[in-house]
Amino acid sequence: MERRKFIQKSVLATSALTAAAVSPAFAQQQQDKEVYEWRVYEMNRSQAGFDNFMSKALIPALNRLGVKKVGAFSEMSKSEPAKLYLLIPYASFNDYLKVNNALKTDKAFAEAAAEYNKIPVEQAVYSRFHSSLMIAFDGLPKMISAASGQRIFELRTYEGYSEDAVRRKIKMFNDEEFPIFTRVKLNPVFFGEVIAGPNMPALTYMLTFKNMEERDQAWKAFGPDPDWQRIVKDPQYANTVSKIYKTFLEPLSYSQV
Repeated sequence: MERRKFIQKSVLATSALTAAAVSPAFAQQQQDKEVYEWRVYEMNRSQAGFDNFMSKALIPALNRLGVKKVGAFSEMSKSEPAKLYLLIPYASFNDYLKVNNALKTDKAFAEAAAEYNKIPVEQAVYSRFHSSLMIAFDGLPKMISAASGQRIFELRTYEGYSEDAVRRKIKMFNDEEFPIFTRVKLNPVFFGEVIAGPNMPALTYMLTFKNMEERDQAWKAFGPDPDWQRIVKDPQYANTVSKIYKTFLEPLSYSQV
């Protein structure tokens, strides 16, 4: 008898959680946040043919299918092998699925990519590409367009020692850090929780500046900021970041970010 009551209570609790998870308010909240695909291509040789494919085939097709702005970047310090970075912002998970399915049957894309697809294996332009999928933070649900003119970008990935550590760091950004970033001119492009990809659990975000001097001044102002000094001592945010990766990027000629 007691066992049956316990099972009934468990089923009711599970049903309540499921109902909350699929409630219209919850679904709308998730729908309102962008999804970011971040690709890192390891190049084999001169990327001229690849640039042509990106600028004349893939990016126009993504734009045509509703992806408004696609970012394409190279590293400021030239790595070996050379890397090309691609940022594809989707309006939602549904949009991510819809766009990628549509690309498979898009005739204009196939025609524009025909020359690229004829490149023989011995002349392959890249060896592999690695992809991460991120969902935007509540505090910054949409990507912010970079200002026009000369720009550099700083990509930062924070690893956490556990899922809870990353959750608390995301809370720290949402509840406390965004106003500080705005005040000291750490100009955000996007903030994303990594939900698929390497080095999880982690979060990744991108900032933009006119040059390295502006970047250095902003970070120099961030450290002693009174609000940062207050929240960095808050026990709820202790041990949220175990490792930080920084990459400095510059936009390629066809980048839309």
